[in-house]
Amino acid sequence: QVQLVESGGGLVQAGGSLRLSCTASGSIFSANAMGWYRQAPGKQRELVAEISGPLLSRPNYPDSMKGRFTISKDDTKNTVYLQMDSLKPEDTAVYYCNAKTPSRSAWGQGTQVTVSS
Repeated sequence: QVQLVESGGGLVQAGGSLRLSCTASGSIFSANAMGWYRQAPGKQRELVAEISGPLLSRPNYPDSMKGRFTISKDDTKNTVYLQMDSLKPEDTAVYYCNAKTPSRSAWGQGTQVTVSS
């Protein structure tokens, strides 16, 4: 079973940037897709960004995330990143890494991102 560990969260002022990391215990190419989700208190978990397709080469973003969030990967480190720019207070949430396979979906423990105004 793939295990995921997120890091890089913290406190940042509005307009600032953070880069989150998700390191997998095995090759990220064992997954059909890897992505970042977030969940704010009292809110549903929502997709932030995802990579899928051959060699996880195809990024996908909800329209609301385009332009401020960028997903990338380092194959040699089995790590997926989420670069977050121009952060807003409404971006405050716990951010989770996800790995999707045909049989199951794995989640990391989450990392807190807090954006102050």
